[in-house]
Amino acid sequence: MITSLEKELKKHADPQNAKNLARFFKTGKGEYGEGDKFLGIKIPVLMSIVKKHLDLTTADIKTLLLSKIHEHRTIALVILKHQFAKAGEKQQKKIVDFYLKHTKSINNWDLVDISAPKILGVWLLNHPEDKKILYQLAKSKNLWEKRIAIMTTFAFIKEKQFDDALKIAMILLCDSHDLIHKAVGWMLREIGKIDQKTEEMFLKQYFKIMPRTMLRYAIEKFNPKKRAFYMKK
Repeated sequence: MITSLEKELKKHADPQNAKNLARFFKTGKGEYGEGDKFLGIKIPVLMSIVKKHLDLTTADIKTLLLSKIHEHRTIALVILKHQFAKAGEKQQKKIVDFYLKHTKSINNWDLVDISAPKILGVWLLNHPEDKKILYQLAKSKNLWEKRIAIMTTFAFIKEKQFDDALKIAMILLCDSHDLIHKAVGWMLREIGKIDQKTEEMFLKQYFKIMPRTMLRYAIEKFNPKKRAFYMKK
């Protein structure tokens, strides 16, 4: 089955778009996506192909996830997310374990963002006793594991559970990478959409030391006067 999928993907490859995506996802030497390869398939086309292959085996998903081609890994995670949503508790646990075992392949921001809240986030909402893994990921030296940690909390935030997001934000507050600044700021902004008072309690304590990008993302939805107040400081 995976061979037919790969053939179908090749038919829709777009070399020019592949070059554009390679630039967009920073695949140059020393950049965060160094060495990543693209077929150049647009997302609507990719998703239409995915729908035909939602019953891939774990072995086939693993093959895709270990691929150097970005779209292969995207497909693997979209299918894994779909299978997780349809699975019973025992199978969900297997999927979560599989996901955590392959974090090295979840190695760009879009791959993290489409999968972490819907797989690990949903699992931890229902199994809070397993949340220690979240803090292990947050303290990892791996950029993508740290992003998985904060993006997982999106699932909690949607349920008005903010504590873990704020704790992870504190751990990552002085991280050096722009992609972590953006993700943390984004999650703080999402908290503020639901409960601005809670977000501002955090900001008033830490906004003077947090990276400017993180702060800008966090206060994006504030009124101009309030944004100006935080940025001046």
